[in-house]
Amino acid sequence: MNRWNSRGVYPRGAVRRACCAALGAGLMVAAGAAAAAQTYIVLYQQYAVPGTALRAVSVAGGTLVATYSSIGVAIARSDNPAFAANLKTSKGVQNVVATAAHAVKLDGAVDTAETDATALQPPTPAPGSDTLSGLQWDMDQIHSPEARAINGGSPSVTVGVIDSGIDYTHPDLAPNIDGSKSANCLSGAAVPGSVAANDDIGRGTHIAGTIAAARNGIGIVGVAPNVKVAAIKAANADGFFFPEAVICAFMWVANHNIQVTNNSYFVDPWLYNCRNDPEQRAIWEAVRRAIAYAMRSGTVVVAAAGNLADDLAHPTQDVSSPDDTTPVSRSINNACVVIPVEIPGVIGVTANGNLQLKSYYSSYGIGSIEVIAPGGDATLQLTAAAPNGRVLSAWPAALTNNCLPARRVIDPSGATYCYLQGTSMAVPHVAGVAALIASMGVTAPAAIAARIRNTADPIGCPPDLSIYAFFPSQSNGAPQECTGGVNYNGFNGRGQVNALTAVSP
Repeated sequence: MNRWNSRGVYPRGAVRRACCAALGAGLMVAAGAAAAAQTYIVLYQQYAVPGTALRAVSVAGGTLVATYSSIGVAIARSDNPAFAANLKTSKGVQNVVATAAHAVKLDGAVDTAETDATALQPPTPAPGSDTLSGLQWDMDQIHSPEARAINGGSPSVTVGVIDSGIDYTHPDLAPNIDGSKSANCLSGAAVPGSVAANDDIGRGTHIAGTIAAARNGIGIVGVAPNVKVAAIKAANADGFFFPEAVICAFMWVANHNIQVTNNSYFVDPWLYNCRNDPEQRAIWEAVRRAIAYAMRSGTVVVAAAGNLADDLAHPTQDVSSPDDTTPVSRSINNACVVIPVEIPGVIGVTANGNLQLKSYYSSYGIGSIEVIAPGGDATLQLTAAAPNGRVLSAWPAALTNNCLPARRVIDPSGATYCYLQGTSMAVPHVAGVAALIASMGVTAPAAIAARIRNTADPIGCPPDLSIYAFFPSQSNGAPQECTGGVNYNGFNGRGQVNALTAVSP
């Protein structure tokens, strides 16, 4: 069983890149000996999947799993080692890539069956405190209690947590889980329901608690305690995100009236996805199309910067080896990006602690970051309000042993909570504020993003960057450097998200 490391994130673990034989262009290759079945992304040249796709996949030696015609992507399975080469000869196919090598560990650190509302239900206040609210320094820091007294969100708004699932039985989340909009996307084809999307790691539940833990007298209170949350399970029990699951997740949210998504991961075995690599480019293009489709459909996408203290605006080296039995590194440049945080239109988020300094581990970068939010810092920012520096949120009771004893909190009701840190903990604060804005009737993703930026509290670069000297970039060893002015800089973006000003007239 994987454990959270000191930064609140799962260790990357081994991700083995499949080896591929070079095949002559245009040749149909015989099936040969059977191999283990793999999943493939089929990328079409046009934003459509032709009606002949099923037959073409079958003739090539595979099975069609899902088609996403709106973006020109299909998911297939095959145990034929020649499947990709065979299918590439089909008309309209741009590329075929096996995804076994394209997975990453999680970054970081009841069923209401509600149908879509025909009209927005107005937001209602959610005043008061629950039993553990006094431990939520993070909520105080972004003025969430004051915001809730004005606007606690609307049940017409749903936030999709694209992660490890959500414990739909947790008493602080059960009132707000929307099972009709939850799904398990691990195969690349959605399996609906909150049971299918149950959390078997714990992190998705933690994220959901920060967004929408109910105002019910127990435990904690989320940023938007009246909104709904949907679990979109895209990480398997070992903590890996495969591209087909991420594509499925964004297509699901786009087609199920999910206004906001929380994204705390990156796609591809390398941290940086380089478009000059044919395989990586195919994965990049397929995922980019899915994210863009979701945004065009009205979904706000909020994503984590990552926990390697990297300057995303100036990447030079990637050491996130796809096989740590033989660690390797590679030189990179600005043709390489982190997905999803560096996809255009995505709201990028860095993490800070209770002293409102960027957390030591948080990646950053001019042009990649919009705002900063509490993610915790157990090294530089221990205070009376945050004695362990971390963020408290919901945790599945069945996974209590996955939370270190010193970080567990059991509510008098018996509900379980856990302290964690990471940019993964920062993102749900921003997703929650986005949900509050959507509850006010602001529907366009660009307008919601603009309001988040324009109501943030500006924070300038730290006067003393030497405090980060002990933790240089984990990719290239470069010292952390903050550039820009008080109104926008690489550490804090436009500033710290402010729930109160975001919902105020």
